[in-house]
Amino acid sequence: MLVNFSLLLVASALPFGLAWPTSWKGINSPTVKIPRPDATVIGASANNVDSFNGIPFAVPPTGSLRLRPPQPIQTSLGTIHATSPARSCPQFLESTATGNLPNSVLAKVNNIPIFQEIANSGEDCLTLNVVRPAGTKPDAKLPVLVWIYGGGFETGSTATYDGASIVSSSVSLGMPVVYVAMNYRLGGFGFLPGAEVVKDGSANLGLLDQRLALKWVADNIESFGGDPEKVTIWGESAGAVSVFDQMALFDGDNTYNGAPLFRGAIMNSGSIAPANPVDGVKGQTVYDTVVRNSECKNAVDTLSCLRGLDYTKFLNAANSVPGILGYHSVAESYLPRPDGTVLTASPEQLVSNGKYAAVPFIVGDQEDEGTIFALYQKNLTTTNDIVDYFQNIYFFDASRQQISDLVATYKDDKEDGSPFRTGDENNWYPQFKRLSALLGDLSFTLTRRAFLNSAHKAKPDVKLWSYLSSYGHHLPFLGTFHGSDILQFFYGIQSNYASKAMHTHYLSFVYDQDPNSRAGGYLIWPEWSGNHSLMQFFDDHSALLADNFRQDSYELMTKDYASFHI
Repeated sequence: MLVNFSLLLVASALPFGLAWPTSWKGINSPTVKIPRPDATVIGASANNVDSFNGIPFAVPPTGSLRLRPPQPIQTSLGTIHATSPARSCPQFLESTATGNLPNSVLAKVNNIPIFQEIANSGEDCLTLNVVRPAGTKPDAKLPVLVWIYGGGFETGSTATYDGASIVSSSVSLGMPVVYVAMNYRLGGFGFLPGAEVVKDGSANLGLLDQRLALKWVADNIESFGGDPEKVTIWGESAGAVSVFDQMALFDGDNTYNGAPLFRGAIMNSGSIAPANPVDGVKGQTVYDTVVRNSECKNAVDTLSCLRGLDYTKFLNAANSVPGILGYHSVAESYLPRPDGTVLTASPEQLVSNGKYAAVPFIVGDQEDEGTIFALYQKNLTTTNDIVDYFQNIYFFDASRQQISDLVATYKDDKEDGSPFRTGDENNWYPQFKRLSALLGDLSFTLTRRAFLNSAHKAKPDVKLWSYLSSYGHHLPFLGTFHGSDILQFFYGIQSNYASKAMHTHYLSFVYDQDPNSRAGGYLIWPEWSGNHSLMQFFDDHSALLADNFRQDSYELMTKDYASFHI
């Protein structure tokens, strides 16, 4: 099942999947002159879309710049031939921990330089892609949609998400946009925790990469025909968490040169990720494990030693902790954590205190977010097993009673589990549907509700909308699984009502900060702050759904939120 599931993720082009690189082969070579840094960018044109791939936005974070904040490029780059797929940042597909046989062996093989080259990944990866309607002029001032990919802060790349389909859709719907996607550092390269990292001022580097890319957009997107005053940031999964984090960075300061970097936000399957500090128990355990599995365990300055390691040795050490595609699931080793500067507190606290940029936003989930994350835990057969699992791996600050009380709100029967609304079907193992429901709610669905409630209370004048997608209801075991919206948005696999409706609503929001403004005959999407209604997208229609399901679980989870930090 492990092999088949991995293949499924790749074949479905989920945030965890790999991309099959292809080069653009167009007749025309659109050329754009950008000011900061000074460069001439040569792209390619095909199917009425201009594409510019792999444009550097930061000094390569290699050598002494490994594990340091990104540095803007200060010198001219001359001519950039932006026609090939961009290099991905180092990936964390499998743990290299020795107890993880046989996957650890495969992981180390994948990290051999020749295979890293074949996979087109490496440390010199801080680039972005720009896609626009063919022939767009610098004075077009089109709205800009900036994509932040997901992948559990461990995998993902711009190469996996071809913006051509988004731009083509925007043109066909009469709402043309300029699309931008940036690479950012992942895993131990971008989110290494630990007291040593905090002291060095090098925490949450992946978020700082994203912020520097947004500054590049502000400086240069007008040259491509985009309007820097009409930027919407959009992400899925870890990308959606990143979108909120960009709203909350530096206590909500999203300005650059006196102007906001973005005016709206869209979050698919992710929002706040309540977490313990970078230098907390879990974070320090990750750092110590990386050091222990490197050549730096006896070094006086372990962080400097990690910076000086051979690339492959550091990659293997960074990937020696538990990964998201395994038994530990969404109890992530690498994710944004409060560091006191970039993120000054846990995200739910920042929302409650109003310390985030007050921009309109859309946030929503798939109905069965947890199913793909519960496929690995077949040894969990009883309620006590579930409680043990959360106590030992997830929630170090919660008492056993708190965890037991929360688990008890999910009945130990197959009818209440996820995939939801499927009766006693689809139970992969005795606790599969129950664990799926818990993981989906704790990481995505009920966390979203907590985010909305706190955001509306803190900033009641900010407009916000929310949704639940249910178009994959009949897929065995997985349902409308985490990441299935990517099939709707990027790959044209689902040419159904939901795909067309969501494209139209999203582009309306990008244009007017209102998903209804240009939605034509689609159902009016009410603001969540009204009667807490979700837009529920099915494959052939949409409907309104009250956002009050599993309220007993929600109330227990949020009663003492600090206990449920990961």
